[in-house]
Formats: sequence, C-alpha cells, structure tokens
Amino acid sequence: MRDRRPPQKTRERPKLTADAAGKRVTLPRALSKLGYCSRTQAERLIAESRVSIDGRTVNDPSAWVDLVTAKIRVDGLVIAAEAKIYLILNKPRGLVTTRHDPEGRPTVYDCLRDFDIPHLSPVGRLDKASEGLLLFTNDTEFAQILLDPVTHVTKTYHVQIDRVLDDEEIAAMTSGIRHDGELLTATAVRRLRQGDRNSWIEVELDEGRNRQIRRMLEALGTECLRLVRVAIGGLELGELPKGAARALTAAELQALRRSAGMERARR
Repeated sequence: MRDRRPPQKTRERPKLTADAAGKRVTLPRALSKLGYCSRTQAERLIAESRVSIDGRTVNDPSAWVDLVTAKIRVDGLVIAAEAKIYLILNKPRGLVTTRHDPEGRPTVYDCLRDFDIPHLSPVGRLDKASEGLLLFTNDTEFAQILLDPVTHVTKTYHVQIDRVLDDEEIAAMTSGIRHDGELLTATAVRRLRQGDRNSWIEVELDEGRNRQIRRMLEALGTECLRLVRVAIGGLELGELPKGAARALTAAELQALRRSAGMERARR
C-alpha cells in the first residue's frame, strides 16, 4: 500500500545571524574574548572538567555559549569580562617581543612591570634590533583587526642607513624589490636628512612581512644602522621616553580605530 503521508522535513540547525554570531561563540573562544586565558589553555581547562556554563559542567570544547546571557565559571568562580586596556611602549633596542624567552634574553615585558595586567599581548612585533612604537592590549578583537592585511593600517619607520639612496633606488622600494623570491613593497619612501657617511629615510608599510625593510635594503646593498617605528595609523610615538609605557588617550584610541576603519563600521 502506498504511503500517502507527506515527507518529513529535515530539521536544519539554525544559522547564526550577524548579530547573534557576535554573541554566540565556542566556549574556548568565550574564555579568550573575556580575557581569562588563551584558547589552547581554555581547551585544557574544559578537558579537566573545570569549566561550567549556567551551573552545568561542560567537557566539549565545541560547545556554544552566549557571551551576553551565559554565566561561565572556572573552578566555581564566575568569569567576567576584563576592562579593555591599550598601552603604547617605546621599545628599546635589544629586547625581544615575547613574554618568556627560552634563551633568557630581556623582553619587552621587562618595561611593563608597573602594569599588573594579565593577558596583555603585543599587537604585532618588533625584532630585537628594532626600536619604537609597540602596542599592547587585552582586546583580542581590536588586535586582530589592526593586524588584518585587509585593513591596510600603515606603519611608519625612520631608518638610518650607511649611505644615501638615489632616486632610482627609492622608486624601486615603492615599486617592489625581490628578496629570496618574495616581492617586497613599501607604500612610501622619502629622505629625511643626510650626513657625509649615512642618512635617514622614512618608510611606510601597509603589510607586515618578516624583516621587510631590512631585507629590501639588503637587496639594495645597503646596511640598516637603526630602525625606529614612529607611527601606526593615526597613532604617533611622539616624545615618549625610551623604555617607557603609558595608556592610550581616548583621542589616540579613536585615531587608531579610525585608521583601521573601526569607526566607520560602528556607525
């Protein structure tokens, strides 16, 4: 006998809207966004049955959680969102950009001992020999937007070199120079000042390739004597003493957000 019942519809999981997607995240990401720990550390806590959502212990790291309504606990203690902190450091030469160095070298965190702020991370890096503006924050979303190549936030460097570049070499830096098979390009290059044996140039980048400026100069047969980052987007290093750090002002934070297009996105 023919079955005349209508076919049952397969129940699909509801798709997250753009609004809901900003509130519902996986549990490890929730703990990271709240500034409690990294996602890897969160997965370990979940596996050890130390995390609960609304009073229920959760062992599945893929579990979804609503950041607005859920009460998340670790070891019985409620986890609340940390206040967002944004610091600027004038990094001295000779420090590595990491929290713990296996070789025991001094790190940028040695300059932040007066700031007792957990989960504070650098936004990008400066290599050991480089100096200048380095940002720190516990706002992971803010950091990701600044580092995203799509936003094209410019970074400005003052670079001391062992000679004077001619017009053709400066043009080559903006049109692109190949080094180890990779095309490296600066957004803008201009001369600042020069002496008998060396000169200073200003270089703008909107991407963050490893040792990019040093490699471009090396391809030109030029030695980089000093490299100082003086600006990121609308944020300038200014007169901040070497090795000193301070919180960004509201105006500086707004300028930085505007550089990354965050102010437009919020309208």
